[in-house]
Amino acid sequence: MSDVKWLAADEQVAWRNYLRGSARLNAQIGNDLFEVHRLPLNKYEVLVRLSESEGWTMRMSDLADDLVHSRSRLTRTVASLEEEGLVVREACSGDGRGRNCRMTERGFELLKSLAPDHVDSVRRHLVDKIGREDLLTLGRIMDRLLDED
Repeated sequence: MSDVKWLAADEQVAWRNYLRGSARLNAQIGNDLFEVHRLPLNKYEVLVRLSESEGWTMRMSDLADDLVHSRSRLTRTVASLEEEGLVVREACSGDGRGRNCRMTERGFELLKSLAPDHVDSVRRHLVDKIGREDLLTLGRIMDRLLDED
């Protein structure tokens, strides 16, 4: 254990603040969305990613990677969205093994009705508290972490 480069006291505080802050932020935004619209944040994020994709469609494996979800977690989420008529799963053209997830018109209409409340929640719980410049700095920092993949 002598080779371990332990966190200094201030680094440990920063690390734990990051963990607690990100968990609290996700909970607050998720609770706001669920209280008003009865849709969990993970389902909302699937619809958002699909809305930003050509033809409102993404390969399931790419969607899981983009959301940083396990394949099994995404499969359960998409199955629930499919039961609600918000998405459909289809075979990938040219690849019989792959599956695509496509948002339906009903899913898009729901997303349009949810988006203003979601953005308001993000603004209240994050942007208004830390300010635009710190938000942009945070975005750059998190982007560096994503570059490790």
